[in-house]
Amino acid sequence: MDFLHIQIAHIQRHLAFVAVDPIDWKLAVQGFSWTVTLFETYLLLRQYPLYSKTEPPPALTSHFKADEFKKSQDYGRDKAKFALVSGLLKQSLDSALLYFGFYAWSWGVAGWLIAFAGFGSEYEIVQSIVFVFVLYFLSTIPTLPLQVYGTFVLEEKHGFNKTTPGLFVTDMLKGWALAILMGSPFLAAFLYIFKWAGDRFVPWLMAFMITFQLIMVFIYPTVIQPLFNKLSPLKAGELRSRIELLASKLQFPLKHLYEIDGSKRSSHSNAYFFGLPWSKHIVIFDTLIQQNQPNEVEAVLAHELGHWYYYHPAKLMIISQFHIFTILALFPAFLRAPPVLAAFDFPKAVAANPPTIVAFTLFQMILTPLEAFVSIGMNAMSRSFEYQADRFACELEEKLQHEDMKDMGDRLGQALITIHVKNLSTVWVDWLYSAYHHSHPTLTERLRGLESYKAEIQKKKM
Repeated sequence: MDFLHIQIAHIQRHLAFVAVDPIDWKLAVQGFSWTVTLFETYLLLRQYPLYSKTEPPPALTSHFKADEFKKSQDYGRDKAKFALVSGLLKQSLDSALLYFGFYAWSWGVAGWLIAFAGFGSEYEIVQSIVFVFVLYFLSTIPTLPLQVYGTFVLEEKHGFNKTTPGLFVTDMLKGWALAILMGSPFLAAFLYIFKWAGDRFVPWLMAFMITFQLIMVFIYPTVIQPLFNKLSPLKAGELRSRIELLASKLQFPLKHLYEIDGSKRSSHSNAYFFGLPWSKHIVIFDTLIQQNQPNEVEAVLAHELGHWYYYHPAKLMIISQFHIFTILALFPAFLRAPPVLAAFDFPKAVAANPPTIVAFTLFQMILTPLEAFVSIGMNAMSRSFEYQADRFACELEEKLQHEDMKDMGDRLGQALITIHVKNLSTVWVDWLYSAYHHSHPTLTERLRGLESYKAEIQKKKM
């Protein structure tokens, strides 16, 4: 533990200038955020011309009907336009809020609200929680028209939206209620650890974050998910039998197998698993079941179980914990840095003794360009995991010595094609756009990978 604190102290000595130098951090954040936004705009402009193509890639020509491909291109084009406009509008709003001192004003409003409730300025944690929700609600409300347009215009136009206005409002209110009920105790504990642990808060916060994530593994499926969707046991039949047999042969600790009513809100499809190492739950969207044959859904689940087999979720969790550690190790330099708060228009009295939540919020804004690079790296790793899970599905016959698994790669390929066709997914993708935005390889890349895996397996048999 002492070694850890020595290294963190070493980092802080290199960042000592933060607490004394009058850097214009607000201008820097404006520059950082606009640079990221304009780069994302550039990527969209690279991608946009591909929606004018009239034929799919050669490898997909036989799988797309002309009308299906046209619908896919139209949907991609409309989404790109919306992303371009909404991205610039959101950045303009964020920039305006920053310019006019919205964060300093919000801290003042939070202080006024707790004073009205009978709390003094010494209740920093209470004021911090109110501050976060003031920021959350007042920055969310202006973007509601974009959410409404995306759901009831864009998705509706292309036949995906199943959400009613009533359901939209209900979901939003439930989300806000959950944010308050769960976010408040989380923030209180998060901030209390800073006060209790002092300069040695990093390992304690790491332990708290890991514990919270494990608790959420229990709470999400039992408390949160049922508030928005209905999970029903998958009905007995061919699909259930196939999945249970596959899980059994792989010794996957399957506890529950659910079908979720994803069609309640959208026609898009998906499948995933979650749970603790000794107790896993598989969830399949009803849309996936409706759009694919049972043997194809089995192949999709074989791919998902490949992630489990190679410990991909655990690896991603370890990487995310390292990422969190890096952020927390850099933060102490900004925790007691009056010039940072002064740059964002906070009064001298507040800047002289920076509230932890304010310092952390501003620190996260300063990290904007770093987070963009981290996102690219995480996407690259995720894509490599997807290839590995695809290979796993192809190799199931060899791993399990079971004849029924020999065409799993073909079935997975057909399932991927069906999912892309039904979801009107884009099949022409610019490489740089994909590297920045996509956590999965493109359909063409995955089909090419499946073919190479099958060829390798066939070669081994010869």
